[in-house]
Order: sequence, then C-alpha cells, then structure tokens
Amino acid sequence: MAENKRYVVDCRRHPSASGCTLTMAGTEQEVLDCAVLHSVSVHGHADTLELRDSIRAIMTEEKQPAPV
Repeated sequence: MAENKRYVVDCRRHPSASGCTLTMAGTEQEVLDCAVLHSVSVHGHADTLELRDSIRAIMTEEKQPAPV
C-alpha cells in the first residue's frame, strides 16, 4: 500500500495582521484548497497564483500524523 503523505499549513507562519492561529492538515491538494478558501474568506486576499505560491511555500510535510 502506498504511503499517503499529509501536509500542514499553519497560519502563524504567514504574516497576518489578525494574528490567526489556524492550522490545517491533509493531502497537499486538500490543504492548498482549504488554505486558499480561508485566506480569501477570512483574511480578504484574492485567489491569485501569488497567494497559492505563498501558501505552498509555508506548507510542510506532517512529521507525525494524528492518531486515527
């Protein structure tokens, strides 16, 4: 069985005037999609290639997945 990698985006690693502390984890695409939606709806960013690139830049592989 292929290993499913999980990724994490932590808002604390991205500059924010609001001091957001949300952390998202899942597949790379799930996290990217969720982080873009969050950035647009909560932080007022536009869904641009630059936003997506900045999110990918702070996305890290989860070291130890949460227990199921």
